[in-house]
Amino acid sequence: MPKPSLHFLSKVGSITVVAALLVNASWAANQVTALYSFTGGSDGGDPHTWLTFDSQGNLYGTTVTGGKFGFGTVFELSPSSGTQWTETVLYSFAGAPDGKNPYGGVTLDGAGHLYGTTAAGGSGGTCTGDGCGTVFELSPSGNTWTETVIYNFTGGNDGGGPGNGVVFGNGSLFGMTPDGGLHSAGVVYELSPMPDGQWKQTVVHAFTGGDDGGVGSLGPLFYGGNFYGVTEIGGANNAGTVFQLDQTPPGGWKLVTLYAFKGEPDAGFPYGGVTTDAERNLYGTTYFGGANGAGAVFKLSGTGKERVLYSFKGGSDGSASTSALYFDQQQGKLYGTTSTGGTAGCDCGTVFDLGRSGEAVLHRFTNTPDGAYVYYGLTADASGNLYGSTTAGGTHGQGMVFSLTP
Repeated sequence: MPKPSLHFLSKVGSITVVAALLVNASWAANQVTALYSFTGGSDGGDPHTWLTFDSQGNLYGTTVTGGKFGFGTVFELSPSSGTQWTETVLYSFAGAPDGKNPYGGVTLDGAGHLYGTTAAGGSGGTCTGDGCGTVFELSPSGNTWTETVIYNFTGGNDGGGPGNGVVFGNGSLFGMTPDGGLHSAGVVYELSPMPDGQWKQTVVHAFTGGDDGGVGSLGPLFYGGNFYGVTEIGGANNAGTVFQLDQTPPGGWKLVTLYAFKGEPDAGFPYGGVTTDAERNLYGTTYFGGANGAGAVFKLSGTGKERVLYSFKGGSDGSASTSALYFDQQQGKLYGTTSTGGTAGCDCGTVFDLGRSGEAVLHRFTNTPDGAYVYYGLTADASGNLYGSTTAGGTHGQGMVFSLTP
């Protein structure tokens, strides 16, 4: 599977379907259960998505293709009985003016509205013959959902082709783009709600591709008072960076590079964003680098000291992680995914954990029926079960959503 550059990712009614075809497809030895397999038709296909829970235990995500018009969907998965989950398409994108090809999933606010991005479509510009992407809001109204484009990217100084989700902080939405910006190396942007119901976009930082890095990551920003994130390339060693956004009065932001990756044997080229522990250490994965050149898991202390916690070996161990990590504070374990490696002859990716005793591969994907290519990380429910998506494989070869009990 080729390296999933965000530049590549950015170019590239309601219907209920019962996941009956996959309810018996579970792998007890590895505690993995297939919840839903996409067909690529009206239910969607190619779920390049982070998964989000609501308070009722429903999951939300996006598919890049499929839906009524073939340009992707926002979907809901609801548990019914046993291992059965029901999929409902909340919205099918039409390309213009509402957007096309949503990546990265959706963010839920306190009122039950969903927010996300499309990498193309919209009405803001052409961008290689297509729209430059959007930020959208989905609002529930009874049994229907209404989509509103709250921003159309132009591909100019405001950025373009957003390939990840948005997050809330200080009452605004924040996100990144891999393209556009003053230096054509992507931007960090803020969308602020206005009294008239409109949203105002502000470029928080325009990446230069130099010491500050370049190309917004596959994973979302992490908010914890300040914002933290990674860049795919750039930095002092041109192997990507970890950065922090510090708030400056009166309401501005300043980007500070916390670490510039060096590449093998150090980590290099991060895609998935970062997470933190109670001591405010940052953790993440990289696509390349590490002792074996197959990617790594890293830790960055509050003083800026970086350490490679694990170097992937490739093969059955997994390689090329694009995953943000889930940190289980009680167990002291990190959980994540690799996009390649695992099963011989498939190279379809893995689910792993990393603790004091080392790394353990919890599942190796086999394409059919359990999916292939896990680009996004894992979401935990209240009981500690983990949920994720594969962009391909499954019963119909169009990707799937799975759960795993560690």
